[in-house]
Amino acid sequence: MKKAEIGFHVILLILAASMTACAPVTYLGIKVLYRKTEWPASKTVRDVCYESNTPCRSQAHTLDLYLPDGNHWPVIVFVHGGGWNEGDKQLRVAGADVYANIGRFYAAHGIGVGVINYRLQPEAKWREQIEDVKNAVAWVHSNIDHYGGNGDQIFLMGHSAGAYLASYVAFTLETDKGRSSIRGVIAASGAALDMADQKTYEMGENPAYYEKRFREGDPTDNWKVVASPISHVTPQAPPFLILYAQGEKKTLQRQSLLLNSALEKKGVKSQVLAIPGESHSRMVLVLSHPRKAAAPAILNFIHTHSAGSPGNP
Repeated sequence: MKKAEIGFHVILLILAASMTACAPVTYLGIKVLYRKTEWPASKTVRDVCYESNTPCRSQAHTLDLYLPDGNHWPVIVFVHGGGWNEGDKQLRVAGADVYANIGRFYAAHGIGVGVINYRLQPEAKWREQIEDVKNAVAWVHSNIDHYGGNGDQIFLMGHSAGAYLASYVAFTLETDKGRSSIRGVIAASGAALDMADQKTYEMGENPAYYEKRFREGDPTDNWKVVASPISHVTPQAPPFLILYAQGEKKTLQRQSLLLNSALEKKGVKSQVLAIPGESHSRMVLVLSHPRKAAAPAILNFIHTHSAGSPGNP
């Protein structure tokens, strides 16, 4: 079993444990929800280095491109989850290439996808992970036209910790790295979106989990504000599609709703959708399932916003 497969299996096991599930349920979810999208291998470009220094220092700074037919198509930059310390763009769970299938699915629907890696904790700090995602977006913005895409039509998309990273980057991306190219963000089952929300901890969330990942020696609680994407929302933020699973922890559901509320208060276009019958870990599977609610909503969101102006008027 490959490292990526082992790592994500551990992630799913941890997530499932919080929902009184077990490992076999995870594998059963693969059998029930995984729908492989066929797409020509010739339309996939693997291990592209997105950092300025080439060759890449490591696989952590690479992305895989899934290219649709035609030209001038919008492109998703997909950020995997894994609790900030696990995950890989090439992961396989029970034989299913979960993230690659997301790439193939949207490419088959006329949308390019860059599935990225980024450095993991504890070797990297959370700010370095943010910087990696920003650099990946900057690379796509500057280079995707060479593959037939439109570098000014980028959608950030992530699951769990990946939704955190995608959201934070959308709010803080610098102009020279392609800020104006972000047409929308899809945040699926986001975590740690507002770590200063006391109600989340009162509902049972463990503050030590986030303190370990984000405090970085700060003797005060200010890290909860600084490291939370919700603290950086401005009226110039791009439109959001926020997805959460009805079967995931109430604390995670609350985080998604808090993000939606913060966006609406700033006048940013935001749509929140509860996905029935799914859990936090299974959510990643329905992102590429044609008959589940998440994928059609994502396609509609991209088609709605890809032709318009980025951000809010």
